[in-house]
Amino acid sequence: MAHDPPESPATLTVYFDGACPVCSREIAWYRRQHGAQDCAWVDASACGEADLGQDLDRADALARLHVRLADGTLVGGTRGFVALWQALPRTSRLGRVAAWGPMPALLERAYRLFLRLRPLWYTAPSRARTPGPSSAPIPTPPAAPSGGGRP
Repeated sequence: MAHDPPESPATLTVYFDGACPVCSREIAWYRRQHGAQDCAWVDASACGEADLGQDLDRADALARLHVRLADGTLVGGTRGFVALWQALPRTSRLGRVAAWGPMPALLERAYRLFLRLRPLWYTAPSRARTPGPSSAPIPTPPAAPSGGGRP
């Protein structure tokens, strides 16, 4: 689903790239956490322009994670992750640590490095499906004897 609103007013709206395999797996983990039902989740790769709001265009939304706070403020990158972590009980401690002192700047550098490497994950699955000698089917192991007991 491109836009999954919460049942009550959202504490946060999380904008993510659902076409990115790594990003979608990570977002799926967050969405399973207690407290995630209070967030709105917007897949920027599949939603309408109106779902992004006036201050976020699709290219920016796809380039990095963004979070809209309950007061309407839009934050991106590490600041977005920190807001998300603080909103979820299981990761709230991580959010407090990530917001402390030099941590935001250090985490932003690490996130920017990840963003440079992220395109590698887009192409890896397509290469894995390319026919060729290395894509021969994996043989099925022989079935276990059906004697029911040990030899």
